Amino acid sequence: MNVVYSGPFDLPDVIPLFPLPSALLLPRGQMPLNIFEPRYVAMVDDALKTSRLIGIIQPDTADHPRGKPAELYQVGCVGRITQFAETGDNRYILTLTGVARFSLREELAVLTPYRQASVNYEPFTSDFVARAGEDDVDRQAVLTSLKSFVEANDLQIDWKGISAASNEALVNALCMMAPFGPREKQALLEAIDLKMRAELLVAITEIEVARRDDGSESPLQ
Repeated sequence: MNVVYSGPFDLPDVIPLFPLPSALLLPRGQMPLNIFEPRYVAMVDDALKTSRLIGIIQPDTADHPRGKPAELYQVGCVGRITQFAETGDNRYILTLTGVARFSLREELAVLTPYRQASVNYEPFTSDFVARAGEDDVDRQAVLTSLKSFVEANDLQIDWKGISAASNEALVNALCMMAPFGPREKQALLEAIDLKMRAELLVAITEIEVARRDDGSESPLQ
């Protein structure tokens, strides 16, 4: 990114929210988005005029009444618009690059068509340090679980690219791309550090592979 965020003080206290189920953005990860709903087109327009920051957060859709906005999980990740294109048919194609996680302080009553909230970055100050905690990650365990998942699902993967990735890039990219459900994605997001996130990734992947092996229905979709 062209902008360096050194800590919570570099980020605004109030950010727009983009609720996306089963979506996971992590610091320095990249999320492609196709924006077409008018309220989120307006959100992107406003973000481009200001900080270019958007908060990705999962809605908690369990047992919420129809016709009402879903409750939100309490932790999300703010990202900066780092690539942007207009399509000519009232859509935007953009890429968000993750900056840092946040916890919700308060969702605000606003006039904008999109939701906004006051947020707190203080619990996640390590997110501002690239590759923090990499030496504690059991890379071989991550690769072993990935290999099992790839074989169980008959997938093709760029092993050369995998081998060249740093531990942070590897773990976070796999977490973001994995076809897990909202609760699993949220657990990966809220992991206290990279080591715990890697361990959770391995555990969830092993459960998924075991269920596929015995023919059980996967709970992760």
